[in-house]
Amino acid sequence: MSDLGTLSVIFDLDGTLVDSEPNYYEASRQTLAAHGVPDFTWAEHESYVGVSTGETVARWRERHGLSAPEGDLLAEMNLRYLELARARTPVYPEMRKFVELLAADGVPTAVASGSSPEAIEVILAGTGLGAYLRTVVSAEEVPHGKPAPDVFLEAARRLGTDPVDCVVLEDAAPGAAAAHAAGMRCLAIPYVAAQALAPEFATADLLLHGGQGEFTAQSAYAWLRDTAARAH
Repeated sequence: MSDLGTLSVIFDLDGTLVDSEPNYYEASRQTLAAHGVPDFTWAEHESYVGVSTGETVARWRERHGLSAPEGDLLAEMNLRYLELARARTPVYPEMRKFVELLAADGVPTAVASGSSPEAIEVILAGTGLGAYLRTVVSAEEVPHGKPAPDVFLEAARRLGTDPVDCVVLEDAAPGAAAAHAAGMRCLAIPYVAAQALAPEFATADLLLHGGQGEFTAQSAYAWLRDTAARAH
């Protein structure tokens, strides 16, 4: 058994393992511009961080009065995003180290993301993370995306792990809320600094206010080891 006992670790993907938000912003900007919304800003994009792609386009239609069907917008958005993702998606270096550390210790791991299955596959394959993270759940495979707990509960089911033995790594408030609703521990690394004070993050077991700049593989592993020890 690993040093972490019965613990399993479930990763959010975008903004947690990889810095894909700039690609999502650019894909969103291009898609909205094609539908007559020329002034989509990064500040507006930040309000969608942690929201599934499907839910994002549904909110676009409402906010910008778009007439295109949701399915068409989603397909356009995904097409643009995949092109950008294939060209370049950087992995946070300490996150890569952390994933490798967990793999070396035999800790069960999964990815649970609001992105499409295609987008997740492209990123995991292109970054090499797929060699370690083989259990993958997209919000499109479950009834409800985050902040509902569905993606995390499905990840635990596929891992064969009890939710109480799962620790979620998340960068967004809806994800932290989803982890809490799933009855899982949460290590929160806010992508948007201003959101660190969001009430959803108050439920996290460990909140790194400084985001990725504060995260290190070794300290996260040590925290997990302490968590495992306290649980027994």
